[in-house]
Amino acid sequence: MSKESFAQRLKTAMDKEGKKQVDLINAAALQGVKLGKSHMSQYVSGKTVPRSDILRFLAGELKVDEGWLKGSEAEIQQREIEPELNKTELSEANTMRTFKKSSKLDNVLYDVRGPVVDEAARMEEAGTRILKLNIGNPAPFGFHTPDEVIYDMRRQLPECEGYSPAQGLFSARKAIMQYAQIKKLPNVSMEDIYTGNGVSELINLSMSALLDDGDEILIPSPDYPLWTACATLAGGKAVHYICDEQSDWYPDMDDIRKKITSRTKAIVIINPNNPTGALYPREVLQQIADIAREHQLIIFSDEIYDRLVMDGEKHISIASLAPDLFCVTYSGLSKSHMIAGFRIGWMILSGNKNIARDYIEGLRMLSNMRLCSNVPAQSIVQTALWGYQSVENYILPGGRVYEQREFIYKALTDIPGITAVKPKAAFYIFPKIDVKKFNITDDEKFALDLLRDKKILLIHGGGFNWQQPDHFRVVYLPRIEVLKESVEKIADFFSYYHQ
Repeated sequence: MSKESFAQRLKTAMDKEGKKQVDLINAAALQGVKLGKSHMSQYVSGKTVPRSDILRFLAGELKVDEGWLKGSEAEIQQREIEPELNKTELSEANTMRTFKKSSKLDNVLYDVRGPVVDEAARMEEAGTRILKLNIGNPAPFGFHTPDEVIYDMRRQLPECEGYSPAQGLFSARKAIMQYAQIKKLPNVSMEDIYTGNGVSELINLSMSALLDDGDEILIPSPDYPLWTACATLAGGKAVHYICDEQSDWYPDMDDIRKKITSRTKAIVIINPNNPTGALYPREVLQQIADIAREHQLIIFSDEIYDRLVMDGEKHISIASLAPDLFCVTYSGLSKSHMIAGFRIGWMILSGNKNIARDYIEGLRMLSNMRLCSNVPAQSIVQTALWGYQSVENYILPGGRVYEQREFIYKALTDIPGITAVKPKAAFYIFPKIDVKKFNITDDEKFALDLLRDKKILLIHGGGFNWQQPDHFRVVYLPRIEVLKESVEKIADFFSYYHQ
């Protein structure tokens, strides 16, 4: 039996039944069968074949004979077993062309909006109210944009009808350059600043401009999964280095060093961190810069939460510690100004740009190809960055984000079997589950079971490229009364849950 022939039969059967990968994954979860997204992708792409219990499940769900699906000697009986597949479907295939997604997407995961979220959407369509603790979107939880920002956008809308320069409006880039100066980013001019439709667009652009097939890039685990997805889609290989929960979720330097090869081009840091809420001190950043210097790596620093720092701590941009290295720093207004829907972010190139001239030309090409980013959102960057900073009221004692952080940390860690590192920034916490106590072997199943039992939506650790089934992320943006209701339900769930 060839792996390719199994994959072909599997795809044929899925097409016949109108089933997508996510349909089979959800059906497996309902039946208590362990079938992950990555497993299913490997079966469809022909990289591996399932063991007998998974094969039996797939055959039953797709209404085909197990022997036919498996292949080998049973393939001889294919005409008798699957007359419709042989006659009807194959004859239609001669006249009807079908289109499938690119194979580049086979190993791309983004479970922040994945199978668990799909199930929540299905439940909502059926009339079920879901408590959503899954995505950092401030507006639905009552966080509002400063009035001055809205006022200025309204006044400038008539001037925002046309394209802007590809890298962004002069006023926006000037304000960002001044902000870079305050953050002590070295060697930054107007030409080194690119606005984008959120940081997400710029991450995708950065990976596409850099990575050839097989190039490696170091990305933290846990990570914000878009980094891994964009690196993979660009043809690169995401190599995950461990962030150590026992050390306040700081990157493990020894693990970073072990994972550097001759194909490693860059290292990504997310600081402040999503999903853990960690904030890296100067000494940690300096160690990362030293490693990048030793191995001649680009540093990509995702700093979108740099103004959501609590407990009197200060955020430090790693680029300020590495004037001799080439760094790309990302930030924006989505979180600090509670305008995620406006889609305005930026990236700043700093340090030794001479070593990255060709790469920078690639960034410029891709930036030009999308013409420009959202012009109305660009128009309020100057006002937002240098006007009244409403976020500061949220992160001080008595402020919403601060008090919600205090509540969620204590409430979750009061649940037997749950521990957590207290976050210092952003609005996420990444609690740990005692998997032995609850016999948890599949964290996606845990998230689905919680959703179905308690109508609470959160993202399992695997959605952030965390390899053990022992974590989940909670967004603590809802008001304390909503968080209280949520944690009470989570605590009750853990009082009886056993996988």
